[in-house]
Amino acid sequence: MTRVAYFDPHPAPTVPRQSPLHHMAEIAPTGDVAVTLREHAFRDHLNLRGEPGVLASAVESVTGLALPLEPQQVVFGDGTSLQWLSPDEWLLIVPGGEGFRLQRELRKALGDAHFSIVDVSGGQTLLSLEGEEAISVLMKSTVYDVDPRHFPVGKGVTSVFAKANAIIRRVDDTRWELVVRRSFADYCLRWLLDAGEEFGIAFQRAEHEVDAREAAPAGEAEMTT
Repeated sequence: MTRVAYFDPHPAPTVPRQSPLHHMAEIAPTGDVAVTLREHAFRDHLNLRGEPGVLASAVESVTGLALPLEPQQVVFGDGTSLQWLSPDEWLLIVPGGEGFRLQRELRKALGDAHFSIVDVSGGQTLLSLEGEEAISVLMKSTVYDVDPRHFPVGKGVTSVFAKANAIIRRVDDTRWELVVRRSFADYCLRWLLDAGEEFGIAFQRAEHEVDAREAAPAGEAEMTT
């Protein structure tokens, strides 16, 4: 038997949380707005690693999402997403507070299989761009070909973004998402605001999401066999 200790990385609900962009004021132009930027902070980001044959059934039974097996594929659910990053690596993003519960359920479902689950929530955040000129802003920001003819809905790539890097995902016809490192969030947002100024761009800060987690005591140890 192997003893595995893990803990809920979220602070108690009474502790104020700050998003990576808490210092930025909302921007609402008086003219036409062709692009809307939104911050989606306080979500849980889990990095999953393992053989597809090992993870597939457990991931689908716990999350309700089919494990993407094609390169650059993203599947979206109700407030959740699961993205292929490499042949044995995926990024799972879920509502804030759900990550710790899902970790426990996944570990239980996977049993003694060889796998890795790492909570990377504190190191990255999610931004969305929506509107008729969202694609124009992206074309000014990344070297990757984001032309809709070559970047269909449900595709996600990791690429150079401005002078940083980001995961770029297409959610639907006019909505895109960026997963960026927390330390580059301010830089990426300011870049986007500058790139979108000519089209009319608005920015909405993260809403304070309800934390519905069922937290276990910090440092709780569990047994896996």
